[in-house]
Amino acid sequence: MKGSMVHRALELLFCLQPVERTTSNAHRCLDDAVAEYLVDPEFALLELDEAAVAAFIADASTLVDNYLTMEDPTAIREIGLELRLEAPVGDLSLRGIIDRLELDAVGGLIVTDYKTGRPPMRDREQGKLGGVNFYAFLCQAVLGRRPAKVRLMYLRTGETIESTPSEQSVTFLTKRTTAVWNAVERACSSGDFRPRPSGLCNHCAFQAFCPSFGGNPDLAAAALGSTMVAA
Repeated sequence: MKGSMVHRALELLFCLQPVERTTSNAHRCLDDAVAEYLVDPEFALLELDEAAVAAFIADASTLVDNYLTMEDPTAIREIGLELRLEAPVGDLSLRGIIDRLELDAVGGLIVTDYKTGRPPMRDREQGKLGGVNFYAFLCQAVLGRRPAKVRLMYLRTGETIESTPSEQSVTFLTKRTTAVWNAVERACSSGDFRPRPSGLCNHCAFQAFCPSFGGNPDLAAAALGSTMVAA
């Protein structure tokens, strides 16, 4: 939710004329974003008290300040904000939202993705960039042009990770997507869904159905049926 709020503030900032993208206007845009999200039902679900809300907004303000130290927003030649793109891959439709699409000095496309978490460790950078290469594929498929650069801007630390997508990286993404989908279809047909335990399992509500926790997957269908009847 905080990430969405900061994304919205930066979207509003880039709706302004370049000369108007000042620090004061950036925080005015954040104020507008805060006003939108404070009445969002999902924000209410956070159940924050007054002090927690103030801390939440203060941290969002810090992220906006950090962004302003990372680049000069008046120099950005944006051509798309929160851009929704969709392209087919076989029987699938892949959809994504690009935070910001811009032009470089020679007219090449740059995909920029804002991140409000911490950057990955060095040995995991390429895994994170794989997600941005997905947007490179969408640009090539929908706009007919592969971006010259993809960027992850980590507003928490002020770090930026950049990569130049290649034809090979885009081709690999489509092949991997097709392979994953084929594996999903096989699993659905066979009922063979093999668990891959990780630290996230500690927060999972489906442990009762997971073999890794002694659960029975067959109970999931029964539970789904009872839920549908109750509804």
